[in-house]
Amino acid sequence: MVIPSINCPDLQCAQERIRISERFFPFGKGWVHLDVADGKFTFNKTWGEPEEWRRLQTRLNLEVHLMGEEPEHVIDRWLKVGAKRIVVHLETMNDEDFIVSLSREYGASAMLAISPETPVEALRLYFGKFSEFQILAVQPGLPGQSFLPISLDKIHFLREFLPNATIEVDGGVNLETGARCLNSGANILVSASYIFGSENPAQAYNTLSALEQQ
Repeated sequence: MVIPSINCPDLQCAQERIRISERFFPFGKGWVHLDVADGKFTFNKTWGEPEEWRRLQTRLNLEVHLMGEEPEHVIDRWLKVGAKRIVVHLETMNDEDFIVSLSREYGASAMLAISPETPVEALRLYFGKFSEFQILAVQPGLPGQSFLPISLDKIHFLREFLPNATIEVDGGVNLETGARCLNSGANILVSASYIFGSENPAQAYNTLSALEQQ
């Protein structure tokens, strides 16, 4: 699965990219990934207001990537506006039981992410609580960064120990790195710059999605 990523400074940018993304899915059953960076855990701050999200009125399933401190304080706001998956970072998470249980209460899932500098072995403690994991292949926050090859080793590690897990890769994903991630065992590719930086975003999305059939 390929999920277009919305990494925007304001609501107008987010709305434009949502409308573009809707064209990728003629039956309205696709996903969109929203980066919410708080400017503390990350170098930059992005748009991310749950109440404003509701006004966008999209049928796309929402995955929210909370790149911020104390995600427990905002998770309920995103679940209330319909988020189907919440991505939280091991580096900022304080109460994994709360995050998992609240997500389930709303019929959503919780995904655990790690940043590049965090050893993948740190995820072992959470194998029994999470079944979905994200390998962030760039530094948290800024779009347009280059893919870090160490991420491939992390994917291999997770797939070896968790053959049935969902493994998502986010950051620096293009045709070359996307193929390497899938070959390493990833299930989901998240891409922003490759898709929205293209002259034809729909074609870029479809080309990236075609990697799954190769």
